[in-house]
Formats: sequence, C-alpha cells, structure tokens
Amino acid sequence: MVTSLALPGVPFPLEPSGNPPVRSVLADGVLTLTCGPESDLFIDPSGEGSRLDAGRLTGLPGDQDFTFAARVSVRFGAVFDAGVLLMHLSERRWAKLCYEFSPQRRPTAVTVVTHGTSDDSNSFETAGAPLWLRITRSGRAWAFHASEDGGRWRLLRYFTLGEASGARVGFLAQSPAGTGCTAIFDQIVYKPGAPTDLRDGS
Repeated sequence: MVTSLALPGVPFPLEPSGNPPVRSVLADGVLTLTCGPESDLFIDPSGEGSRLDAGRLTGLPGDQDFTFAARVSVRFGAVFDAGVLLMHLSERRWAKLCYEFSPQRRPTAVTVVTHGTSDDSNSFETAGAPLWLRITRSGRAWAFHASEDGGRWRLLRYFTLGEASGARVGFLAQSPAGTGCTAIFDQIVYKPGAPTDLRDGS
C-alpha cells in the first residue's frame, strides 16, 4: 500500500485517503489513477445519493498562494467518468475541477463547489483531446481555470469556502455511474504565487 507519493516539481508529498481507495502509478512524471465502480465525491443538493469519501491523492501545500496545474487525459467509458484536480478542506468543504463525460456523452470541463452541499456546473465541451486544468489559491479565494492548449486559460469559477488554511490539493478519478475509470495526469506544475489577473487568460 502506497503511503505517500513524491511528484517531480511538487514540494509536498501526496498521501492516499478515501474509500474505495484509488490505484496510482507514477512513471516518468506521469501519474495514472484508476478508480473502481461507483467512485465519486459529491453531496447531492437533493439529499439523495451523496458520496463523501472517494479515494484520492492529496497533499498540503502550506498557507500560501499558489497555482497547481496538470494536463488531464481520461479513458471515458460511462457518463460522469472524470479526471479531477481537487481542493479539500474538510468533509463538507471542498471543490472539484473535472474533465468529465457529460450526459450528452461529450468530454466537458465541469466544476463542483461544496459548502455543506455540492453544486454542479458544466462549462465547455471539447473534442476529446487532453485538457489542462489549474487550481489557484489567492488569499481566501480560489480560482478554477481550464485550457485546451496549456497557454490560454479560461476562468471557470472564482469562489471562497471561508478560511483557506489547511487546504489539501491533489488528484481524483471518479466513475459514479460506471465500472471504473482511468485518468492520466502529466505536465504537472506547482508554482508559488497567483496570477496578477485571474480573468485575462494568463
């Protein structure tokens, strides 16, 4: 059982948590996660079908501003299969930035922000090529961006969950309606500090 994982260029270890656990393989800086069936992290606003504890890999970047990004490829099979960048504060305070298979069976950038219960917001569809995802901390605020080329970033969400101290960040694979999903994360980058302008595409 892996107790922690060191990613090149990421100055904090990633530790597994959650159930069912996610399987991870790290080779040449490429992280591959495979989850089992019905794996998800979502607190449904209806009060039904919530899942609180999906397997994930996260670490503590410390109480400072930062950006954390990766290029994500997903072996989509079932609706809602996804590769995810995750920010996690507590059982009911967390947020997901997902490359997800929509009900229209289109690869889609999706965000979920959870403060007691989860919301769910689909952003834009892609042709199925890998998608870059980025989490930024800026003081008490968080920003979620996505990019189709790794250069020009679209702001998808700008939000706060209150005090940001103690936030963990990392990776998740999910398959809430399927038999399992594999997500591949490469070009993983961690940088101290936040962009000066979160809305100008930089």
